[in-house]
Amino acid sequence: MRNRAQSPRERATGLPTVLVMVLPTPLAELYEAGDAWLADCAARPDLARRAWTLEALAPIASGSHWLAAESMLVAGMQALNRIREEHRGPVLVDPLLDRAWWLVPPDAAEELADVRSVLVQPPGTPLHCPPTGWQACGRFWLSRPDGSGRLTDSAVLAAAFGPGGNRLPTEAPG
Repeated sequence: MRNRAQSPRERATGLPTVLVMVLPTPLAELYEAGDAWLADCAARPDLARRAWTLEALAPIASGSHWLAAESMLVAGMQALNRIREEHRGPVLVDPLLDRAWWLVPPDAAEELADVRSVLVQPPGTPLHCPPTGWQACGRFWLSRPDGSGRLTDSAVLAAAFGPGGNRLPTEAPG
């Protein structure tokens, strides 16, 4: 076998990249669909994919596909627990910065303006994203993009961050 250079992932894990890439699984297909959707949200999808190949974050500007609603990490995790899985869109987190970013529809800024613990970043603000299948630079997807384009509805997110949270019908106060 000829001697070849190892990728950063091979050096870190000790596993050949070839083994990781040739084992198709439903999870891997889900990651590929999420990565494809996320890259297509970038002005230059090829540059986003290239950043991920280098195990770096890809700066993807918000605006045309989604906005990023930013919260503190713990508050974001509490809100995430109040939202049923079928109503969750992608949520990116960075524990070192104590931040979570929710991908919300482009028209969500007005509805979330009164939610004190959420700051909707203006259109054009880059969100530095890892690929959906692994973490990069400390960031990872707590709720991954799945390729469908599903986002967290702003009303659902506002209710989850509200005083009583987003209660399920059976949990409503009586």
